[in-house]
Amino acid sequence: MNKIEHLGIAVESLEASIPVYEKLLNTKCYKIEEVASEGVKTAFFAIGDSKIELLEASNPESPIARFLDRKGKGIHHIAYDVTDIEKEMERLVAEGFELISMTPKDGADNKRIAFLHPKSTDGVLVELCQEKS
Repeated sequence: MNKIEHLGIAVESLEASIPVYEKLLNTKCYKIEEVASEGVKTAFFAIGDSKIELLEASNPESPIARFLDRKGKGIHHIAYDVTDIEKEMERLVAEGFELISMTPKDGADNKRIAFLHPKSTDGVLVELCQEKS
């Protein structure tokens, strides 16, 4: 893993939360994007070499909607930048970690992504991110 790529934060409303984070981080949101396959709308903020990603559910059956129902607003996941997502997934499975999906998917911000199940990472949802070519 190369670095922390971003922290994902579940919010009820991007419209309400973007101004809060713009003030908090003293920077503008640089991208809003919907990932329909995941049922989520995202907003990104650059902080040095890392990012903050706000996540709003775009449908009531999405993972973010379920997270908000169970836990409320707050940190949803930590994402790590990787050079070769398939090799990193293989390495982690060999080390005993459980993947949520065995194949990477297209994610927001021009990334290929995969998630590790929190039960294998001490309760933290971990995302692997690789920049698309």
